[in-house]
Amino acid sequence: MADNHNQGDAIKEVGHDHAHDHGHDHDHHHDQSFISKYIFSEDHKVIAKQFLFTGIFWAVIGGLMSLVFRLQLGFPEMSMEFLRPILGGWITEAGKLEPEFYLALVTMHGTIMVFFVLTAGLSGTFSNFLIPLQIGARDMASGFMNMLSYWFFFGSSVIMFASIFLETGPASGSWVIYPPLSALPQAMSGSGAGMTMWLISMALFIISVLLGGINYITTVINLRVKGMSFTRLPLTIWAFFITAIIGLLSFPVLFSAALLLIFDRSLGTSFFLSEIYIAGEALHHQGGSPVLFQHLFWFLGHPEVYIVLIPALGITSEVIATNARKPIFGYKAMIGSILGIAVLSFIVWAHHMFVTGMNPFLGSVFMFLTLIIAVPSAVKSFNYITTLWRGNIIFTPAMMFSIGLVSMFISGGVTGIILGNNAMDIQLHDTYYVVAHFHLVMGSASFFGMMAGVYHWFPKMFGRMMDEKLGYIHFWFTFVGAYLVFFPMHYIGIAGFPRRYYAFTNFDFTKSFTDLNAFISIAAIITVFSQFVFVFNFIYSIFRGRKASENPWGSTTLEWTTPVNPGHGNWPGEIPQVYRWPYDYSKPNSEEDGFGDFIPQHIPLSQTPHSNLPHEKEMLERGGNNEDEITINEQ
Repeated sequence: MADNHNQGDAIKEVGHDHAHDHGHDHDHHHDQSFISKYIFSEDHKVIAKQFLFTGIFWAVIGGLMSLVFRLQLGFPEMSMEFLRPILGGWITEAGKLEPEFYLALVTMHGTIMVFFVLTAGLSGTFSNFLIPLQIGARDMASGFMNMLSYWFFFGSSVIMFASIFLETGPASGSWVIYPPLSALPQAMSGSGAGMTMWLISMALFIISVLLGGINYITTVINLRVKGMSFTRLPLTIWAFFITAIIGLLSFPVLFSAALLLIFDRSLGTSFFLSEIYIAGEALHHQGGSPVLFQHLFWFLGHPEVYIVLIPALGITSEVIATNARKPIFGYKAMIGSILGIAVLSFIVWAHHMFVTGMNPFLGSVFMFLTLIIAVPSAVKSFNYITTLWRGNIIFTPAMMFSIGLVSMFISGGVTGIILGNNAMDIQLHDTYYVVAHFHLVMGSASFFGMMAGVYHWFPKMFGRMMDEKLGYIHFWFTFVGAYLVFFPMHYIGIAGFPRRYYAFTNFDFTKSFTDLNAFISIAAIITVFSQFVFVFNFIYSIFRGRKASENPWGSTTLEWTTPVNPGHGNWPGEIPQVYRWPYDYSKPNSEEDGFGDFIPQHIPLSQTPHSNLPHEKEMLERGGNNEDEITINEQ
């Protein structure tokens, strides 16, 4: 065992020497063209920015789509003639939104926000940017695969965007793409070419996710710098690592569902179709089941909730610890909660299917597992609150968005416990209560985590600072706006408002909620337009922002030991070795050791004799005060 351990260390040392040499090779390539440096780049930092820019573009598109259908829902009698220059034939002669295009907008909005913004924009950006920087690697394990990951995503984006301009419109049938609407090209206009392009786009997107996930997992396991044991990884890296594993296990199932759906649409198979009529005509399909598609979709669909949420929680852990100037509370419990959520996320998918007529006993099993997943989620929430408790909090925009995430995570999670009860879910399933729940706990919370990450790591990405005042304006409009949009939706959902309906003017019981529905739409319009404050701040700060220092937030992790604008290879010299965990904030007597209220990970324990805790002193004594010996034994 000892021989194997030493051999593993030797291999790791060689790997880092190679990575070091590889980084220097790149530093000497000054003759890179613009295309090879910024377009088809293999530098993880450039690829991260490509994911971020594409994600912001899609967030703007998805947000504007939501405005159109919120106008329809809040003001169903209003003329939308002013949108004709943009939407063309999708505005009827009477100046109304075409009902079929309404469903297409809902479908595209959900697809864009869940996959292109919160999966690629959030995880693709920060996994790429932070994994090598925080574990002490020159780059990803495979720069070429990393580049391919982005360009498959870009190709997917182009196809999805092009489908918006089809004469028959983009895909309809909601972002879950349930058969038979998605399986029969003749079912409606949005079931034709738009649906085919949706399926091709998603196939390319899944390839992108898998390429990225393999890279992230390999990099974390193999390219950690000397001393960076798993118990010294920042919680951001734990979050990205577990997220990549979840994606690698769940996304292939959606790929198989999309492939079988293409077969049903184009080759006459019957995986998801059986005994179906269109306009009185019996189709030649038998033996399939649309419920089978739901099983395949939700086997990805529920892990997908945590694929977008866990990276946001990891970012929040880092930002809260840094700006509370306190060690994160319950480091190992936080890791355990991420692992618990990851495991449970794979065995709760059928709580989305309580209304399909499943066996009540089976429903009770999925209900029990769904309620259990609240436990690791609660651990994370309590640990965030305890970290904030009596901290010397610095209210940066990133910190504000992180605290906002905790708020959304708790308030949205409570309604998830209600929906996890199958008796309640059957009543609320297709109402606005569900829309309110997942927009709070998944959509808003993950978006807040993404914004926290952008504000926090913007100085490392671009070497400049974002404007704080504009950041505060952006936060308060977004935070208050999100609650004003989604809290009332719980109320109208309990009242029975069905989701995905074009208008509620023909239902007597909804007339008393007309004003509330209009209020939600007004709040949504203000919230979406407030995001342009962020877009302006982001673009302006890239070029005109105040220049950043090397470590503007006083953080302990390795990315802040690189130059302000790190080149390809990240560190110009040797990579700093790691000697301690990533949350040494406000340690007693650290000032006597010549440090402020934080001690970076690369500072040896021997340099901080006054602030070392009892277990750290024991480690030094066991290693004979040999720091390298301690590091090797911890690997």
